[in-house]
Amino acid sequence: MLWCSLVVGGTSLISGCLTRPIAEQEPRTTGTVVERLPQHVDKIDLLLTIDNSSSMKDKQEILALAVPDLVRRLVNPQCVDPLDPARSSPPKNGACDSGMEREFEPVLDIHIGIISTSLGDHGAAAMTRDGKSACDGPAVHFSTDDMGHLIARSDGDDAPPTYENKGFLAWDPEQRLNPAGESILDDGAGHGLVPTLTNMVRGVGDVGCGYESQLESWYRFLVDPAPHETLEVVDGKAIRTGLDKALLDQRKAFLRPDSLLAIIMLSDENDCSIREGGTDFWVARPSPFRMFQPRKECTEKGPDDPCCASCGVDAPRGCPVDETCSEGGKVKALDLEHDPPNLRCFNQKERFGIDLLYPIDRYTDALTKTRIEDHDGDLVDNPLFSDLDPTDELSTVRSPELVFFAGLVGVPWQDIARQNDAGQPDLKNGKDKDGNPVGGFKSAEELSTPNAGFQSTWDIILGDPKARRPPADPHMVESPSPRDGVNPITGTPIAGVSSPDDANVINGHEWEPKTTFGDLQFACVFPLRNPVMNGDCDKSTDKTDYNSPLCQDNPDGTDSNLQVKAKAYPGLRQLELIRSLGDQGIVGSVCPAELSEQAEAEGALDYGYRPAIGAIVDRLKTKLAGQCLPRALQPNDQGQVSCLVLEARTVADGQCSCDGLAARRKVPTEHRGAEQMVLDDPVATANGWNCVCEVEQLSDPAELKACQDTVPPAPVEVGGEKVHGWCYVDPRLGLGRDEVVAKCPSTERRQVRFTGDGGAQDGATQFVICSGDTAKQ
Repeated sequence: MLWCSLVVGGTSLISGCLTRPIAEQEPRTTGTVVERLPQHVDKIDLLLTIDNSSSMKDKQEILALAVPDLVRRLVNPQCVDPLDPARSSPPKNGACDSGMEREFEPVLDIHIGIISTSLGDHGAAAMTRDGKSACDGPAVHFSTDDMGHLIARSDGDDAPPTYENKGFLAWDPEQRLNPAGESILDDGAGHGLVPTLTNMVRGVGDVGCGYESQLESWYRFLVDPAPHETLEVVDGKAIRTGLDKALLDQRKAFLRPDSLLAIIMLSDENDCSIREGGTDFWVARPSPFRMFQPRKECTEKGPDDPCCASCGVDAPRGCPVDETCSEGGKVKALDLEHDPPNLRCFNQKERFGIDLLYPIDRYTDALTKTRIEDHDGDLVDNPLFSDLDPTDELSTVRSPELVFFAGLVGVPWQDIARQNDAGQPDLKNGKDKDGNPVGGFKSAEELSTPNAGFQSTWDIILGDPKARRPPADPHMVESPSPRDGVNPITGTPIAGVSSPDDANVINGHEWEPKTTFGDLQFACVFPLRNPVMNGDCDKSTDKTDYNSPLCQDNPDGTDSNLQVKAKAYPGLRQLELIRSLGDQGIVGSVCPAELSEQAEAEGALDYGYRPAIGAIVDRLKTKLAGQCLPRALQPNDQGQVSCLVLEARTVADGQCSCDGLAARRKVPTEHRGAEQMVLDDPVATANGWNCVCEVEQLSDPAELKACQDTVPPAPVEVGGEKVHGWCYVDPRLGLGRDEVVAKCPSTERRQVRFTGDGGAQDGATQFVICSGDTAKQ
């Protein structure tokens, strides 16, 4: 028998993970599977991780235009038709038209911070005579190492104002914070939350480190248990020194323990999070340094062969001496053509025999586990699931289900868009899993369903990195050489190097990167609203024609120095992380489908990053609108389900009692196993739970019907008396009215509803434990 435990706190709804139907029976606790759903959400901490490398200015501008959409969707939610998921509209004067309801209550407490992807050269500059690394451009710039700190740079001369000069913005329209935060959204004169944030996005800049640490940057700020202050190179090895107290102070001020945390990343390249310590900083050493060549097994037997290693380290145990590794008594290094510094993060194990990047599991664990490894390999408390400031009034600690990661990365929008009846990507009218023409990008569940003859969309855009199986879409294959093949969703074939610039609607066509500089083929391209001279088409020092789809052609077909398109490379490591997070991961494309002024003026759904913003809000609102069930439960003939609700809280020693509490009783002996499971929950220690009561399911037919049929915000009553307890609502099974679950996503229109004093007490968390057989597919 499979069971599932689901967690809520201070809220009126829960969600479930149950998987197969069985006959009605009493709950037991053997073979339990635990899934937690979070406490009531009344605040959001939003961290924007923005790539600040040289090709990002155009994407930052599009994000700056999308910021108002994101903020307004959170603080002034859309009005929706509870009976028609495809029908929505903005509120008018703060209210919805008749028959429409807010998709969730406005969020009145938001922290918004920005970090860049630049973490410096990881010690490489210490190995050069001029103190420069491959991270630096023509001149050393301060923004090549932002140290994982919050940044508040302006697009102009003046630094934007932040909350108490702490580096982040605080939305506080009711002035509840002490001191008070921002209460003006946009005064039309350049002041308020929206214009300030827009200015900060533009101010991130594009002169950061070219070895972007897209994943390690947010890890450093939010998670690293002991972020170092500096890296010192001693005897050729980098050593962490000091503790970055400035970062820890920023983290403590920005990150509340009970908030919903959303990380939104914008980047047009694959992640290059270089390991810190030892000699891994070799990746960032500039010319004339060259990486050592790999042992011959890497080529002959593949990068996963146990003898595949760098010639620059001792041979792995049991492996013979490789005579190809040395010449004239010196270890062989690669030449410039095989080791251009610009490609140091590409296919490292195959090309160099060694992986110098952090594994993706590091970041999955950081966003999902309450205990993580520190730099010494010891398990310590994860700051994301800890109370960083025990002196304030906030003591409830978030559960992992309140952490989301969204990536606007290099992937064709056509691959992740919902599809219309013809099976084609359609950001305006593509249908969700229930057939509703809602458009936008696919949800995590939709990405995991069969598509175009493959088991899932993930097979198309990511493949299987651990098995080294490439993506089925050739546009998502990392390669310096021209590729071939056909997009399995659209049928678009890869266009050859000599093709017209618009031969392929996804990435223009393949091109011929300069081998000694190093570059990759593009995942996608999009037209610039304002073409730029030079940029990625600069011919001031190199007149060679590389047939780039980014550059406007001269009359003779060669590239001019006018850049008319922007590009993105396959963001495979970010996608691997997002897939590992399941429902907590959100995918968007950094290549917009539409950028015309007409589409902007009309508010088109496919304009700019609106599809990505829509996907982010749609996922967050599953917590903001109350926790709704992703899968149905199987009720009995009376409309009850075989579930047990337990409530955990913290009380003074010896003061645990369930007597006198409405709809509660002492946990019966037969359910003590479930009680112990609650107390053994990973977040129990952080929250200090020491008292557990059972919350009773409604059984009186009149009370049960009132709970299932009464439309919020009307109180649930029978004969003028309030009803206390909980019930299961699923209109598709004839249990309750559609209006009761109107704020749930269209694919999750069902919930366990708490009413009266049945809801969680202040500071308490409720667990719902159901027989796995109670669930329906």
